[in-house]
Amino acid sequence: MAIYMTAQWRCKPGSQEKVLAALKDFVDQVKQNEPDTRIYTALQQANDETGFLTFFVFENEAARERHQSTDWVKRFTEIIYPENLGEITFTEYRLVASAG
Repeated sequence: MAIYMTAQWRCKPGSQEKVLAALKDFVDQVKQNEPDTRIYTALQQANDETGFLTFFVFENEAARERHQSTDWVKRFTEIIYPENLGEITFTEYRLVASAG
């Protein structure tokens, strides 16, 4: 069963470019190396450039576990965690309906 999740956080003012670069590299690594990650989308808040949201869908629990154990997750977290203001909020969802 697919796993639908989001992660939401704020970075320190002035670190947006560093976070954006890390996100772009990270999502590229996911795209190239994780065929069982259906979607991994990174968004920056329009009215507050320090706000970020990622939306991701794993094919199943094995895909999530594989993702979490990759070198690119480790590199990404080493870059963005020190730049965060507060905690990263991870939320898991159940699919109700979809047009895509």
